[in-house]
Amino acid sequence: MNVPLDSRSRLNRSAVALYIQLATLFRRRIELGQWAAGSQIPTIEELMAEHGVARATIRQALGLLENEGLISRHRAKGTFVNDRAKAELRLDVTTDLRAMLSSREGATIEVLSESLIDPPSIWPHDIGTIASRYRLLKRRHLQDGQPFLVADVLIDAKLAEKLPRSAFTSLTAMRIASSIPGIRIARAWQTITVGSADIETAQLLDLPLNAPLCYIDRSAVDQRGRLILVSKGAYRGDVVRVEMEIK
Repeated sequence: MNVPLDSRSRLNRSAVALYIQLATLFRRRIELGQWAAGSQIPTIEELMAEHGVARATIRQALGLLENEGLISRHRAKGTFVNDRAKAELRLDVTTDLRAMLSSREGATIEVLSESLIDPPSIWPHDIGTIASRYRLLKRRHLQDGQPFLVADVLIDAKLAEKLPRSAFTSLTAMRIASSIPGIRIARAWQTITVGSADIETAQLLDLPLNAPLCYIDRSAVDQRGRLILVSKGAYRGDVVRVEMEIK
């Protein structure tokens, strides 16, 4: 059952194209099971009446979902939600440092770019002594060929020189920090926020523009109080799950 809402006024308030807004809304209905796998969705006429938009706008929105493999349109029969055996990829985002040090089984990591940079002016967490230079890695993580995470990883440049190249394509960010010879992670901090995909991130994660994302920022300080690593990750919002015990 869909919750009634004033779609016309809500859609008109946004600068995002109407068909993209509608595609995001329809995609969410599928993810929540409101439009169940195998079921027929409302007709174009019904969706036009519900949202107060033109036929072409509904067709464009449904076209996006069809391109993503979420729905199939059949002449004279209607439009149906596909069974998504695809990816039931689920990523448990941990709040435990020990688990952060573990690699995700079956995952691969691509280094998209690498550079040496001066310390940024803004940091996700106000902890640790900042190094004079950092090595910046933009990495993409994939599970069975499906991208699920894009992250900027900053490592103290001098300490990064002690690592083999293979570390950058095989280890999680926290595992990289803990693998540096002579280094022990003394403090770590994590922040989780929710947002939407910009053009670049959407392309890298094979997502529509404005798709939901889970942003996770992590910082690590070593035994000498140095900020040795910062990771700024954008996870696909449709695969992230955060669980924790409430005491």
